[in-house]
Amino acid sequence: MVKRKIVHLLEQAVAEARKRGLLPDAALPEVMVERPQSAGHGDYASNFPMKAARVAKASPLSIAEKIVPLIQPAPEVEKVEVARPGFINFTLRNDWLARQVDAIRAERDRFGAIDLGKDQKVQLEFVSVNPTGPLHVGHGRGAIMGDTLAKVLSAAGYRVEKEYYVNDAGGQIDAFYRSLWARYREALGQPAEVPPDGYHGHYVMDMAREIVAEQGDQFLKLPEPEAVAAIGAIGLKKVMDLIRSDLELLGVRFDVWFSERSLYENGQYEKAMSILRSKGHVLEREGAVWFASSELGEDKDNVLVRTTGVPTYFASDVAYHYNKFLERHFDRVINIWGADHQGHVARMKAVLRALDIDPARMDIIITQLVMLKRGNVEVKVSKRSGDLVTLRELVEEVGADACRFVFLSRSADSQMDFDIELAKKESSENPVYYVQYAHARISSIFRLAREKGIDFSRGDVALLTAEAELDFIRKMIQLPEVVETVATKLEPHHLPYYALDLATSFHSFYKQCRVVSDDAELTAARLKLVDAARIAFARTLSFMGMSVPERM
Repeated sequence: MVKRKIVHLLEQAVAEARKRGLLPDAALPEVMVERPQSAGHGDYASNFPMKAARVAKASPLSIAEKIVPLIQPAPEVEKVEVARPGFINFTLRNDWLARQVDAIRAERDRFGAIDLGKDQKVQLEFVSVNPTGPLHVGHGRGAIMGDTLAKVLSAAGYRVEKEYYVNDAGGQIDAFYRSLWARYREALGQPAEVPPDGYHGHYVMDMAREIVAEQGDQFLKLPEPEAVAAIGAIGLKKVMDLIRSDLELLGVRFDVWFSERSLYENGQYEKAMSILRSKGHVLEREGAVWFASSELGEDKDNVLVRTTGVPTYFASDVAYHYNKFLERHFDRVINIWGADHQGHVARMKAVLRALDIDPARMDIIITQLVMLKRGNVEVKVSKRSGDLVTLRELVEEVGADACRFVFLSRSADSQMDFDIELAKKESSENPVYYVQYAHARISSIFRLAREKGIDFSRGDVALLTAEAELDFIRKMIQLPEVVETVATKLEPHHLPYYALDLATSFHSFYKQCRVVSDDAELTAARLKLVDAARIAFARTLSFMGMSVPERM
């Protein structure tokens, strides 16, 4: 990756400047380079001189002027310049850029892959919705974010395991079981009432009718606790089958479906509690069992076991993370949670410290709410009221590709509006269509080339000298940098932004440079360029989990 090479060149120059006494032998800031926001400032720029000015007790411009002469020549770099008020700008060589067409074509399905993770074992847990009903549109955001991060982290050299944590224990699942039992009795003409804390959606009634059709009235003959448990087990399986099916529509598949109940059946809960007790982090008061998290920097202590003797969700999470780190030995854990879990982050970090696990090994991404709209009209989503717009309904209306692109297009910490009507448009207004159409147009170029019997295998990329060609190549070679950014910052929204920029660059190139022309040599060279673009688009779309259309 050329960005890393430029960082290395700059680091060497800084080290040489210190050796010669041109910079002080003190703690200097990290050397970083970025792509300039505007044209005319090279391909990469570093503000290191401005960051080092205070330590060096010198002006940024003078620091830059000392460093630049010490930067070693490189085959990738045409020139290095100092720019006010103290930037160091790097411009790439045009002939080197042209050669990247062949480099991309040689990498093909490995293009964009980098060795960042060093084969670290990473667990990525996401969605993990209570199995009490169908997925709604908000759940789709975390699902697509997690699935995309898994693809990118794998390309970045990590061993990734995707996991769905099934909350099949606790108060919510009990409320669902009792709700389904009430609807089952109603469906058989028995008097029943859904509990106040239960689930009132139409899907519970539909599920109860299905059970009646499949099983009849046999559960009415059982004692109520047994009947609730039996009905609940059937309902749980039906909901989990529905969740799996809904996720499949989006192309989201998990490696592991982990049962919360197993934490109690297999002893992880007791083992984790034993460790916390032995270290003095558990106390009893007011008839409940508490985690003494205030001693670890939290604002307050947190309940582990209620006065009823029932463990809280927090207790389950303690056992779950004990299992993740100390039994399954993940090097790193990434959890993607909904906005309602924001307050859970600090206490989970405190738990890791109590278990002698470095909290830096756990990353938690909080996804904000999604507002579903049709044009300017909001579509309400309510899981318990019965007025429910499911994720399945959205996918069936706009398609999986549009769902994935739109959900990825905003950072996780931003609330987002999902405009159904825009997502369905087949025009350049719709960013999904705009990006995929670029790949389809490339495919049409190759169909034309095949019809004309053109062999471009010996095309000379040195002929690619037009500014539109070189700018397009510049955009293509950014993909490994995007992969690095997404993997490092855990921000997949950089992918759709890059995809749009790549499509814009292609459409600009296409307008200015005729690919198949009467000039056989230039045609062959440009077909090579377009072949490299086909790889860049396919890789970008595949990272986002989207289809790669040949025709549109």
